[in-house]
Amino acid sequence: MLASVMASLWACILVAVGILATDTHHPRNSALYHLSKQLLQKYHKEVRPVYNWTKVTTVYLDLFVHAILDVDAENQILKMSVWYREVWNDEFLSWNSSMFDEIREISLPLSAIWAPDIIINEFVDIERSPDLPYVYVNSSGTIENSKPIRVVSACSLETYAFPFDVQNCSLTFNSILHTVEDVDLAFLRSPEDIKHDKKAYLNDSEWELLSVSSAYSILQSSTGEFAQIQFNVVMRRHPLVYVVKLLIPSIFLMLVDLGSFYLPLNCRARIVFKTSMLVGYTVFRVNMSDQVPRSAGSTPLIGYFFTVCMAFLVLSLAKSIVLVRFLHSERCGGQEQPFSCLRGDTNADGTRVEPRAQGAAVTESSLYGEHLAQSETLKEVCAQLRSISNYLQTQEQTDQQEVEWLALLCRFDQLLFRSYLFMLGLYTITLCSLWALWGGV
Repeated sequence: MLASVMASLWACILVAVGILATDTHHPRNSALYHLSKQLLQKYHKEVRPVYNWTKVTTVYLDLFVHAILDVDAENQILKMSVWYREVWNDEFLSWNSSMFDEIREISLPLSAIWAPDIIINEFVDIERSPDLPYVYVNSSGTIENSKPIRVVSACSLETYAFPFDVQNCSLTFNSILHTVEDVDLAFLRSPEDIKHDKKAYLNDSEWELLSVSSAYSILQSSTGEFAQIQFNVVMRRHPLVYVVKLLIPSIFLMLVDLGSFYLPLNCRARIVFKTSMLVGYTVFRVNMSDQVPRSAGSTPLIGYFFTVCMAFLVLSLAKSIVLVRFLHSERCGGQEQPFSCLRGDTNADGTRVEPRAQGAAVTESSLYGEHLAQSETLKEVCAQLRSISNYLQTQEQTDQQEVEWLALLCRFDQLLFRSYLFMLGLYTITLCSLWALWGGV
């Protein structure tokens, strides 16, 4: 009997110990749970977290450029991925770590605490970033909020030096509501460390990150003074792909077009060659139009070069067409008159007389008529000689005019060739200078 009572007592003791052991592992019995409950139990996120309302809440900002996604020169928009950090002190979220199992840092929901209303002024699209609902809070009340952001911002893009262009786009952070008396901004790291830090940047895109300079300033407005921090993202384009696909083929086309100036001026094959060059150059421009950025504010230098080259090409083609047309008109104008006496006999009035008609006239005429006919034949011969002389003089004048026109067009062709060559050399020197400046940035 006693043994059974003792067994029952031990069973009850074991059950009680098991219940206590299970209860000690309940989340409500953890120090982290009690700490979180105590911090948020009487917390009001609508109130700026200071005991003295005259004390300024300083928000420390930091920025890492992760990648440059797209540079839209036509719409003046920059898309890039950045890692953004902001740190501030919340006086209502501090605790004594020795009272909570030496817990020095916990994570709390961002939606449950006060957060600064910091925005980017250049935003032109909604903020696209992963939803990170928690922030870290340490025992002194310091809160750190870190998150990646896909920034779509407005930027003044200058494409004149394309593809050797360097862009400078700014991201300005400030509070939309709180003045500098309530919320101030500061740098989490020194501006020099921010400027030369490229560890987080992915350097496999079209753009190379040069620096991220930063500056603090006070914005004056009608509603008060607002603290703001501006980060200037300086980047440059990798030009090699555009040099290979765009610049070198265009220069080759222009060199081939320059070679056409060595064809004779009055050669009709020159017109065919120039026309083929014009068609080929037009097709090249259409295919490469998507490669050249379009901007309402500025036109790339390569666009001016293409336009000037096409103007020279059209002008040279027009000159060749005018020359061939002139020579053709001059030759056709003198083809109906030469050596008409060799094509048969004519009367004094210039009409042709057939041999059968002449025989009939001799049979029916008298001796006096024969003498008169011989006199008229002499007159006809003199008239033909004068006609030949006039034709030779006219032909000589035509040839002289043709030589003069050829000399004039030859001088114009030489002038056009030298201008073309000068323009091509100037453009090449300009591109080399821009490349040198691009490399020195």
